[in-house]
Amino acid sequence: MANNRIKKGDQVIVIAGKDKGKKGDVVRVIGDKVVVSNINIVKRHTKPNPQANQPGGVIEREAPIDASNVMPFNPASGKGERIGTKVLEDGRRIRVFRSSGEAVDA
Repeated sequence: MANNRIKKGDQVIVIAGKDKGKKGDVVRVIGDKVVVSNINIVKRHTKPNPQANQPGGVIEREAPIDASNVMPFNPASGKGERIGTKVLEDGRRIRVFRSSGEAVDA
């Protein structure tokens, strides 16, 4: 089951693991995992691929991290906060921070 509380482009803070306390933007959502910029950097030993014009060697890139280990960051309070949904009068659903009730998507 995919987690719809975290979306591409959200600013998140890591709450567990080796990168705990770091902030970054969500680059990609893959099921229950998210790829966050400059978080969970791993080294991949890659073979060269001349057809794709790709050099070989050791390449550093971001690996997916479980969505339960990140929390949306609220710039107003300066910390990670839980998210809920709210239905507007016109029937649209928006994501809101649970503590303040303010909308996540501006």
